Amino acid sequence: MTAALPAQNPVVTVDTTLGRFSIELYSEKAPKTVENFLKYVEDGFYNGTVFHRVIPHFVVQGGGLTSSLQEKQTRPPIANEADNGLENLTGTVAMARTNDPHSATSQFFINLRDNIALDPRTEPPQRWGYTVFGRVISGMEVVESIASVPTVTRAGHRNVPVTPVEIQKVWVQK
Repeated sequence: MTAALPAQNPVVTVDTTLGRFSIELYSEKAPKTVENFLKYVEDGFYNGTVFHRVIPHFVVQGGGLTSSLQEKQTRPPIANEADNGLENLTGTVAMARTNDPHSATSQFFINLRDNIALDPRTEPPQRWGYTVFGRVISGMEVVESIASVPTVTRAGHRNVPVTPVEIQKVWVQK
């Protein structure tokens, strides 16, 4: 009898106005988060959204606003899975949320450096952290080019690219 090989992690490709990058998703470590993200991908939700928050040497965030900075209608929030053992390290992808730890919907961010301050803490002061659910496996230079665009404050949002960086299409690699 031979042991079954573990299932491969899903990989999604993100086409932007500045180029393409791919993300490996960690289904075993963050199952609810990956399932949620993949539903948005399959629905075409991310197509036409922008990276609306760009902070060099910190994060690029997108996946919920149009180029006119209008929020898209999302599904209900998901449970926080930040205690999955994954850390907010350079190139990892995590869910954005409000101060409510269980408020993540569609927005995600890519860490541009090791951001351990975004990880959960069990010792005082305790905090939930931000759920890491994948990592960029190709095209990190595209993410870095997004991180280098000039930004402004617009419509109540800080760190908005002067020229929108649009997510044109996201799909699951077969």
